Amino acid sequence: MAIALRELATALIEVSAVGVTALSLEDEYSNQDLPLWAPVRPQTVRTIGPRSVGYAPELARRLSAADADVVHGHGLWQWQSAAVHAWSRRFGRPYLVSPHGMLDPWALKNSRWKKRIALAMYERRHLRDAVCLHALCESERQSFRRFGLTNPVAVIPNGVALPARTAKFDEGPRRLVFLGRLHPKKGLKELINAWAPLAAEGQREWRLVIAGWDDGGHEEGLRKRAAELGVDGSIAFAGPVFGDAKEELLAGASAFVLPSYSEGLPMAVLEAWSYGLPVVMTDACNLPEGFASEAALRVAPETASIATGLRELMRMSTAELRAMGARGRRLVEQKFSWPEIARQMAEVYRWVLGGGAAPACVETA
Repeated sequence: MAIALRELATALIEVSAVGVTALSLEDEYSNQDLPLWAPVRPQTVRTIGPRSVGYAPELARRLSAADADVVHGHGLWQWQSAAVHAWSRRFGRPYLVSPHGMLDPWALKNSRWKKRIALAMYERRHLRDAVCLHALCESERQSFRRFGLTNPVAVIPNGVALPARTAKFDEGPRRLVFLGRLHPKKGLKELINAWAPLAAEGQREWRLVIAGWDDGGHEEGLRKRAAELGVDGSIAFAGPVFGDAKEELLAGASAFVLPSYSEGLPMAVLEAWSYGLPVVMTDACNLPEGFASEAALRVAPETASIATGLRELMRMSTAELRAMGARGRRLVEQKFSWPEIARQMAEVYRWVLGGGAAPACVETA
């Protein structure tokens, strides 16, 4: 999500002349992330107490000082929701909310007790009073309605910046890459379970690279499972990757995998396509365009299904892998470019501030 917000903020400034102030909760990666935001200069605030709650009293003061015409909040279930709602009540100004998949059925079942408390304390009011909700795809819009929300909804996807480099598909060991946070919803345990029979079948020219930050100590269990199955020698845990390291990882890959149970609209898949990589993913990634354009193979977040999909991928020739990745690159060029997304988002901001006819991307009923 952080990458998408950074790219959106930059595109809004460069393409739509929208002034942007970025506020974020501080975490252990802030010092690495902040220089990447230029020309935007984010302000971070420290949290007090459990990180999962996100209680940051300083955020309210920063919101007031920003003197914004409209606030666009991203994510749910933390104290920032209460801070934005209080800001709106105090100054009589509107705000939008982008849940980023956090109202999808799987996400609602995860940590259910915490979310029930948050709903009762502040989240339901925060969602109800938003002038507009932002969905990344049609299925997310439907999840808002199932949740009982009647707000206007703008359906605008994430985007991606096209890199100058693309995957080379060099000879030698091929690398299947996962890039994202290490969390149970990503289907990584199922991916490792699926990897074992493939290794036993002699798919030794392939290696699996799992890159991303460890969310809640999930990595230890994944490493243990790989060792139990005897495939730890063909799986590398790369940790968080940023900047040049991420570029090298994707440019040197042969394919990308995201066997997720729940997503909003995953930036990682769009980035993989931008590098010309073929993708293996689930319907929960909410990118049906990838299957329709034959830029992705469909799997379910289950061991047997993932193994079947990977087996099909590994049987492809270099030419077939390259052609599949090229279709993904074209898809990104046509539909997921940041200038077009920034234009649509700016239209929504102007609409909520000035009224008039709703933009074409907004459903008001």
